[in-house]
Amino acid sequence: MSKPEKIFNLFYSKLLSEKAKRKSETIIIFVAIFSFIFHLLLISLVDLNILNFGNNKLLGNPIAAIYTPFSFILIYEVYLLVFYLPKSTSTYIGKQYEIIALIIIRRVFKDLSELEFTLNWFQEEKDLQFSYDLIATIILFFLIFVFYRLSLKKEGEQKSAPSLEIARFIKMKNIIAMCLIPIFLVLATFSLSRWVYESFFSIVKAAGSVTDINKIFFDDFFTILILIDVLLLLFSFLHTDKFSKVIRNSGFIISTILIKLSFGAEGILNTILIVVAVLFGVIILSIHNQYEKMTISSNA
Repeated sequence: MSKPEKIFNLFYSKLLSEKAKRKSETIIIFVAIFSFIFHLLLISLVDLNILNFGNNKLLGNPIAAIYTPFSFILIYEVYLLVFYLPKSTSTYIGKQYEIIALIIIRRVFKDLSELEFTLNWFQEEKDLQFSYDLIATIILFFLIFVFYRLSLKKEGEQKSAPSLEIARFIKMKNIIAMCLIPIFLVLATFSLSRWVYESFFSIVKAAGSVTDINKIFFDDFFTILILIDVLLLLFSFLHTDKFSKVIRNSGFIISTILIKLSFGAEGILNTILIVVAVLFGVIILSIHNQYEKMTISSNA
């Protein structure tokens, strides 16, 4: 075994092996539990006037503490997305959908602490957004279920050993995945430290710089995913030029772009863009599967 191969295998075992995944899962669980308790402690200290962070919405209600462990669960989902990138395109895209669904669920927990129970429910902007997010969560959960069901059907039909070209493509995706882990780690650390500084320690609160806490990290995250998806699409031409595969992979890129665009929208438009993005991916995969079946039948 050559030296580059030894280095590759070493990094792979440390970052993308099943052992690394189980270790990451254990660490995230403990960090999520600790962060939840710590957030509750901060809320208690603020409530007792021992600490004062101004009018911070995440420190005004114990329900808002659920937001913090969900943030770490999202980080683990980001790792899983990178983990499955070399293994399955459909699972990799499915993890993108899981992440945006969890972002909405996390937003629901945050908004629960700010609800105003009045007779004018459909006139209050926050109450309306909460209603939109609840409906979107149900729709997304169903669409993700359909997406994975379609993926399993397709993967069940492909049991033959990969060709040399596909094996090289998978190895290239492994290299990309290993490069993504430190990039996302640095991005997450920078985004979190910047938000903590601006929210709690900055003399002049940069309220206008971060209008929505849900955009932190994930706005840039999906921008990087779009670039990676385009790169994978271009590399895929090295082993296939099938029309159905090109359309499927291009459709997945469009789906990711729609998710990215949702971070720049507010209110119901934000929710609609997210649902349409996932629905578009489901439809693209469904048509691709039917197209493949038709091609197989015509060649039989």
